[in-house]
Amino acid sequence: MDAYLLDWANLLLRWLHVITAIAWIGSSFYFVMLDNSLVPPTDEDLKAKGVNGELWAVHGGGFYNPQKYFVGPKQMPTGTLHWFYWESYATWLSGFALFTLLYLFNARSFLIDASVFKWEPPVAIAAALAFLVVGWIVYDVICRVFGRNKDGSIGGDARVLALIFVYIAAATWLACHLFAGRAAFLLMGAMIGTIMSANVFFWIIPGQRKVVADLQAGRQPDPIHGQRGKQRSVHNTYFTLPVLIAMLSNHYGMLYQHPQNWLVLVGLMLTGALVRQFFVQRHRGKSQWELVMVSLGLVGVLVVFVAPERGDLAASAPVAPASAAQQGGFAQVQGIVSQRCAMCHNAGLANKNVRLDTPELIAKNAQALYQQAVVAKTMPLNNATQITEAERAALGRWVQGGAKTE
Repeated sequence: MDAYLLDWANLLLRWLHVITAIAWIGSSFYFVMLDNSLVPPTDEDLKAKGVNGELWAVHGGGFYNPQKYFVGPKQMPTGTLHWFYWESYATWLSGFALFTLLYLFNARSFLIDASVFKWEPPVAIAAALAFLVVGWIVYDVICRVFGRNKDGSIGGDARVLALIFVYIAAATWLACHLFAGRAAFLLMGAMIGTIMSANVFFWIIPGQRKVVADLQAGRQPDPIHGQRGKQRSVHNTYFTLPVLIAMLSNHYGMLYQHPQNWLVLVGLMLTGALVRQFFVQRHRGKSQWELVMVSLGLVGVLVVFVAPERGDLAASAPVAPASAAQQGGFAQVQGIVSQRCAMCHNAGLANKNVRLDTPELIAKNAQALYQQAVVAKTMPLNNATQITEAERAALGRWVQGGAKTE
C-alpha cells in the first residue's frame, strides 16, 4: 500500500478505535458505578415488582431513577430493550484491524527485533495471533476452574484475580522475550482487550439472552447467568486501565526499550488496576486512600527504575551549539541519516510522509529527526539500523547548532 494511503488508513482506524473504546469503557464504568451505588428500594410498589436496588441521580437538567432486578422482572417489558455489546465488538474489530495494518503487514520492521528473538515473519505473525487466542483460553480456564464456590455458585474473586495477575505477568515476560519491545507492549494490551471482548461475546451477552428467553417463555431464569455475567463484567472493569496504559506506553521508548521492560509494563498495569480498585470502592462509599498512595509509590519506583544512566542522560540531553569542527560537518550528519534513516524515509518509502534522502529534506525535517532519534529515541524503530549513542549525539549537536547544510 502506498505510504501516504497507509498513513490515512492508520489515522482513520486509530480514530475509530479510540471512539469505540471511549463508548465501551464509558458504559462499563457507568454500570460498575451503578451496581456499586444501588440501595434497596423503600417503595412497596417497587418491592412488589421485584426491584432489588435503585439509584437516584441528577444530570443534564433532569432526574434519573435506574432500578435493577438481580435476576429479572416478573414480566418482560413491552418497550425496547437496550443491549450493550456493539461498543465491545467494534472496539475489538477496529483494534485488530489496526494491529494487522501496522504490525502484521510489517512484521519484519515492527513485530520482530532480531536482538530479542530472531525468527521469520510468518512464524512471528502466527505467534502473535496465538497470543490473543491462548490468552483468552487460559483466562477462561482459570475462571471456570477456580471461579466457583463449594455450592457451585460463582465466587472466589480474590483467588481468581490473583491467578489472573500471575498469568498476565508471565505472559508479559514471554511477550517481551519474543517480540520487539514496542510490539510486546501493544500485544499485551491486545491480549487483555481480547479477553474483555470475549467475555462479552461468549458469556455476558449469551447469558443475558438466555435470561430474556426464559422470561419471555414464563420460566424462572437460572441465576447462574447473572452471577457469571457479573463476574466477567467485574474482571473487565479491572482490565480497562491496564489495557489503556499498555497501549499508551508503547509510544515511549524509555519504557519498552528498558532491559527489564516486562517488569516496567507489569508495574504500570498493576498501578492501573489499583487505581481502578480505588474508584470501585469509592462508589461503594469507601475511600481507600492507601490504594492511591501505593499507586503513587509504585509510579515513583518505576520512574527511578527506568531512569537512564548518567552517560545516557548526557547523550540525550539538549546540547549547546558546537563549532563545525566539533559537529563533524553536515557530511557526517548526512552519512548518519543515509545509513540509519533514509532506507525508510525516501522517495519510494516515505514513512509518515517524511523524506530524508536529500540535504534539503534533512534540514526541513531536522526538528522531527531530533525529537524522534535524539530525545525520544523511538527511531529507528526497534533500532533496526543499529544507530549508536554517539551518532544520536552528533545529530543533536547539528540540530542545536542551527541545522545548517553548508
